[in-house]
Amino acid sequence: MSQDELKPSEAQLLEESISSDCKTTNIRLQQGGYQYDLAKGIASFQLEQHFPDVKDLIKKLYGEEKTDDSQFIRTVQTILKKMEKENVVRILPKDKPWELQRYALSSFKFIDVDKNLVILATPQQTEQTQNLLHSALNPQNMPTTKPSYVKTKILISAFIMAISYTGALWSLLQPIINPIIFVPAFYTAVACSFILGKLRTHSQK
Repeated sequence: MSQDELKPSEAQLLEESISSDCKTTNIRLQQGGYQYDLAKGIASFQLEQHFPDVKDLIKKLYGEEKTDDSQFIRTVQTILKKMEKENVVRILPKDKPWELQRYALSSFKFIDVDKNLVILATPQQTEQTQNLLHSALNPQNMPTTKPSYVKTKILISAFIMAISYTGALWSLLQPIINPIIFVPAFYTAVACSFILGKLRTHSQK
């Protein structure tokens, strides 16, 4: 699934969910129930750095046909609203008025009303997501856009160009121009100048 890049506020929200301590809630989150399924579904989206809307959840959990059932959608939205009141999920503000509301977990760990410990993601899953988040939020952790080999090529090309221009200029200053020296030196200098320009352009991207 291709995801849009997270906004800074969304990345922070995801970080808070992952780092949150175990939260106590007054609803049941037993496996097989709607509330557990929805929480688990939201967790799976968030581990992919995505905040689902109600149709995303329904499609993932119950199939695409259910996304056309307006009554079922309203039922799921009601359950999610109850889960928000119990601080299990958060409802994200809409970017555009016509969009559906999106949902995020407040934590990946809960103690439900029956005193059951409910863990919605393994430590390995949350760690992997957290590492991806940190890479996105800290550009210095990403591969450099100006590799050292490009800089080395620039230095070598500049050195050869300087030597070639010097040779061509020296040849011009002689009483008799020696084409065996002047022509190769001149063309080498021009070629290096062209290569140097391309390398500098590439290094600035």
